[in-house]
Amino acid sequence: MAELAQNSTTAQTDIDLAAVERLRQAYRDLREQVARVIVGQEEVVELLLTSLFSRGHCILEGVPGLAKTLMVSTLSQCLSLKFNRIQFTPDMMPSDITGTEVIEENRTTGEREFRFLPGPIFANVILADEINRTPPKTQAALLEAMQERQSTIGGERHPMLDPFFVLATQNPIEQEGTYPLPEAQQDRFMFKVFVKYPSFEDEFAVARRTTSVEHPKVTPVLSGADILQLQEIVRQVPVSDHVIRYVLAIVRQTRVGEPGTPAFVGEWLSWGAGPRAVQFLILGGKARALLHGRSSVSTEDVKALACPVMRHRIVTNFAAQSEGISPDKVIGRILEETPDKEGALNDDPRFAQVFRP
Repeated sequence: MAELAQNSTTAQTDIDLAAVERLRQAYRDLREQVARVIVGQEEVVELLLTSLFSRGHCILEGVPGLAKTLMVSTLSQCLSLKFNRIQFTPDMMPSDITGTEVIEENRTTGEREFRFLPGPIFANVILADEINRTPPKTQAALLEAMQERQSTIGGERHPMLDPFFVLATQNPIEQEGTYPLPEAQQDRFMFKVFVKYPSFEDEFAVARRTTSVEHPKVTPVLSGADILQLQEIVRQVPVSDHVIRYVLAIVRQTRVGEPGTPAFVGEWLSWGAGPRAVQFLILGGKARALLHGRSSVSTEDVKALACPVMRHRIVTNFAAQSEGISPDKVIGRILEETPDKEGALNDDPRFAQVFRP
């Protein structure tokens, strides 16, 4: 442990401060353009952009009428990217989103040959509207594209466009006739973001703006090539060994039965978060640090992203559900009981068990 502590402040690489300012300026420009159409929802917009620059995907959950679809389409307009909306329905087949092969006659030779007709998934920004309304085999076709960044049709692999960003929406009400995503498939999403009701002031502004003749327009501020460069900059952000251990401490405490796990975790959880939670907390922390004008990741970045990254990766048991304990409450308590100072974390005997090889 002492040897780890010696290396805890060692940065992986140095990052150009001009690159930090470049991404932060892009963030400000995007926020300004989105705000022309979307009133409020600053936290949701920040998480969407954090996910975009981290090369991740998001799932948005909220009741109808909270501008989830409008938010995604507005963001795509700001990015000068190809945007497709897929409205999922119970009768939708995988080929409806991935595309299909058709037989076509070559007029020159008279021979028949297969030609691939790409589906709506071949775009830069995909809005998977009400993803829980379609059967598992169609969900799986989308999730293959998300994870592998390719789609297999007729034995042939077709790569996705780059950048490739999937935003899925879910309605938490009207669950009759839905196909909820299993936890293993939700794990493909970097963030699960709750879209909440607007404040009084924001809803007042929405009522005034949307019932008038005003038609705000947005201006593209980033191209696909710009986004790819910014995604590469995010990867270059240094992260200290202490922050990595802090992330591991948070995630590993969710795993029932593992050494150092708090007693309340065993009482409230059936399953904990896997290694993807660690990866996405670190990547998200890098992007968030840059968006806030910092060139290295802090524990505050990790705390801010812990719930969006982990809420869909832990499973509460019946006892927790009967007591009204949500995943966010479990994560909040873990954060409260995890020291964020390097010395306190290293010297705590309980975390010595968590970090045990």
